[in-house]
Amino acid sequence: MSETTAEMTGAAVKTKSAASGKLAILWREMKNHKVSYLFLAPFLIIFTLFTIVPVATSFVLSFTYYNIVEPPRWIGWSNYKLLFVDDDVFLKAIVNTIKFAVITGPVGYTMAFLLAWVISQIPVKYRFFYTLCFYTPAITSAIAISVVWLYMFSGDRYGLINYWLIKLGVFNEPWLWLQSIKTQLLVMIIVSLWMSMGIGFLAFLAGLQNVPRDYYEAGAIDGIRSRWQELWYITVPSVKPQLLFGAVMQVVSSLQVFDISIQLLGMPSVLYAGHTVMTHLFDYAFIRFEMGYAAAVAVVLFLMMVGLNRVIFKWLGSEE
Repeated sequence: MSETTAEMTGAAVKTKSAASGKLAILWREMKNHKVSYLFLAPFLIIFTLFTIVPVATSFVLSFTYYNIVEPPRWIGWSNYKLLFVDDDVFLKAIVNTIKFAVITGPVGYTMAFLLAWVISQIPVKYRFFYTLCFYTPAITSAIAISVVWLYMFSGDRYGLINYWLIKLGVFNEPWLWLQSIKTQLLVMIIVSLWMSMGIGFLAFLAGLQNVPRDYYEAGAIDGIRSRWQELWYITVPSVKPQLLFGAVMQVVSSLQVFDISIQLLGMPSVLYAGHTVMTHLFDYAFIRFEMGYAAAVAVVLFLMMVGLNRVIFKWLGSEE
């Protein structure tokens, strides 16, 4: 028993010595490269204040009952137990968010890359026009977009989609697109895909324009004949960093869907059919002011993003 205790004590001492050694090496490296760290300091300070501190605060608040008026009160895992055991609306929001992300993530990502590739093939003088056309929906506010899409998905005969579907004989009477629990999520997915040409699309376009022409000439000598072969064997491997960046941005935007649901379906949507994790977070944070519970929702969303991003880095990240 005493030998086991001695071994554990020795291991702890070794671990502490190793940590002290790493800190000493880090401090020595910082002193040797103090100019570099000085230039990095503004970013590190801002990143710490506006990213690390809020995330750490959310983790702490998620274990408390906090309603803004009273000081936070420690309640342990109660918020998480309530989330996953008793809150049926949150479980529905999780399912809706996953369905939304599974469809809009891969489809939007593929659409953005293929459109960027097609635009990179046309002459430069027309490229700016097409880029502006496809990028504009991503920078337009959700309120402005909702005006257009509310008219298109209006539940009466004057709605554009109902008008054409009745005229073509698909429907006999108008369909309540924004009120039916069968189509609320579908509407969100359609509008989100229309807006999916965001930052990832621009990153793809920039990366595709910087692929050296020498690669294609060397590929032609090696036997590559069609554009699809060029795309698969030369273009895709050459823009792997942009593909990784675009995938991360697509995952984050898919899991953070909020404006589309609020503006098109209202708060809350009918029978929570269009409810997402972000709308659930907004509900508890800024309507009910239960900040501790909202922090627990935010932590779950954060862990979902981190987990999916780790999967993406494993698939697309470079080992170098």
